Amino acid sequence: MSKTYINWVKKANNDLKTAKDELATENPATDTICFHCQQAVEKFLKAFLTFHDKPFRKTHNLAELLYLCIEVDRDFENLPIEKIDRLTEYSIEVRYPEEFYEPSLEEAEEAIRIAERVKEFVLEKLKL
Repeated sequence: MSKTYINWVKKANNDLKTAKDELATENPATDTICFHCQQAVEKFLKAFLTFHDKPFRKTHNLAELLYLCIEVDRDFENLPIEKIDRLTEYSIEVRYPEEFYEPSLEEAEEAIRIAERVKEFVLEKLKL
């Protein structure tokens, strides 16, 4: 089995660390926090799929990735699908000035909570 899933986990952890570190600053950049939380969740889900040799297309759509995870393990239905899917918008909308949206501090804090929940869930499934 390829150890590529470990690299997905490392990258996901780095994204989550970046989000949490930014939240701890004065006047945190909430768009950056939310973007990195979306990226962390995406990479944790891709780590799980990679571990199980489940193919996925190049996408930032978290609902699509989550449904692929559910095909492998029905326990993924226990994750808050709607909240996770809401993070998908942060993959694009907060990144470019044309679509600029500045999330509230509460949204950024919620994004971190969601990413932490997905992290715990996936790492337990991967026995890491």
